[in-house]
Amino acid sequence: MIAFIILLVLVFLLDYYVFSALGLLLINVSGMSTLLITGVYWLIPLILILMVFTSLSNRSAFQNSKFLHHLRTVVFLIYFAKLLAALFLFGDDVVRAVLFLAGNPLERTTSVVLFALLFGGIPLLILLYGMFRNTYRFKITNQQVVLPNLPRELNNLKIVQLSDIHVGSFKRKDKVELAVEQINALQPDLIFFTGDLVNSIAAEMNGWIEVFGQLNAKYGIYSIVGNHDYGDYVVWPNKASKHANFERLKEIHGEMGWQLLLNDNKILAIGEAKLAVIGVENYSANRRFHKYGDLAKAAIGTDEADVKVLLSHDPSHWDDQVTKDFSDIELTLSGHTHGFQFGIDLPWFKWSPVKYAYKQWAGLYENKGQFLYVNRGFGVLGYPGRVGVLPEITVLRLTGGINRDYAD
Repeated sequence: MIAFIILLVLVFLLDYYVFSALGLLLINVSGMSTLLITGVYWLIPLILILMVFTSLSNRSAFQNSKFLHHLRTVVFLIYFAKLLAALFLFGDDVVRAVLFLAGNPLERTTSVVLFALLFGGIPLLILLYGMFRNTYRFKITNQQVVLPNLPRELNNLKIVQLSDIHVGSFKRKDKVELAVEQINALQPDLIFFTGDLVNSIAAEMNGWIEVFGQLNAKYGIYSIVGNHDYGDYVVWPNKASKHANFERLKEIHGEMGWQLLLNDNKILAIGEAKLAVIGVENYSANRRFHKYGDLAKAAIGTDEADVKVLLSHDPSHWDDQVTKDFSDIELTLSGHTHGFQFGIDLPWFKWSPVKYAYKQWAGLYENKGQFLYVNRGFGVLGYPGRVGVLPEITVLRLTGGINRDYAD
């Protein structure tokens, strides 16, 4: 309760500080318009207070209601914008205070207030656009992977990679169904899913099994789990409940026709060639995440494979273990980073804040003949939108230099 009171005080001070400056712009506005603007402005903190009370009385409300989750995000973004505006105004106050002490008092101008509103408002509009426009703008990314020793039978093998579905964040099933149709229209030879099917619990998949169960690939669909699939971010009444949740999640993979690889592998015979699909549980070089993966166990029996493809959710696994101890794994597929769902993602220039946490965060990487592809994620988590980095469906073509007519 003390924390709640402190939050209310800080919110009120922030709102009052920004509104006081806004008053300069309202001087020449008609009375009715001023009343309307004032009412809308102070409605936001009222909504925030109601949301806090709702959260205190029913903690699961925001997890179970996508509307409340989106409302909370919008309110958070508005306060983020107010904070930016307040920082701009504070800078102006510091300058005016220095001038006042120097004997040159200066009044705040409407231009400063306008710039403060732009300083906060432009990021707000961009983030809101990312929420309401980009969440379902699935981008098909074509990527050629050249493996010099690729058997002829595997040349031009078409792999579709999906990652980080986070189904609990979706509220438009029709949009996702269209994406599934797009994937099937690609006529993939293989579909690989590289983890994080849900945000927290298996029950998020209720009503979605039949949607993702429509996916088809010539040689099958193979999947792994990510850090969110274990239920580690939920307070469970007991260990048995958490275990039952994970067991249910594994069953769901099977019900969709996906073959889940838990520190295991599958050898696929394609013509006379053998392709090893190796799937590890979550393995991260970051101490914040549990390390369930056992690559040595997962790779048992793959020595005779012509090509080895590793499915490992967290791309930090590649530098931490794969390139050091498993040089015979030609291609690793990962996800996890989402490209931070924010950044600049152009063919000639890529930047995202996540690059400071993950050396490999989006796209194709190579190290001494080994390749890693990091998928930008199919779904969203936390912020229910994307800015600059769109949700991704990856089409990977394996080539051995025999047929180079496939372009990125």
